[in-house]
Amino acid sequence: MKKMITVLSLCLALGTGAAIATAAEDGASLYRKCTGCHGADGSKQPMGVGTPVKGQSADELYNKMKGYTDGSFGGSKKAVMVNILKRLDDAQIKTLADYIATL
Repeated sequence: MKKMITVLSLCLALGTGAAIATAAEDGASLYRKCTGCHGADGSKQPMGVGTPVKGQSADELYNKMKGYTDGSFGGSKKAVMVNILKRLDDAQIKTLADYIATL
């Protein structure tokens, strides 16, 4: 019984690690489309306006991205972000926000 619990625990731990690695890879893949404006490390000021994404929390980033999609956030150049984010579902936006927060 102890062996079975140990094996199941190990499988669960490995599966969780793989899920975390996959989420990070997915976030990196999604972010590649953002590097032109935000820079590879998120420190670039997009279009000469706005705030760099680097240093912001996942919650801040998620809320801002959702604000772009629902029209409650963004300045005069928000159409660029709206056009990009409208192609992503909520899970992808969350994954992207989580990834950017690690930059």
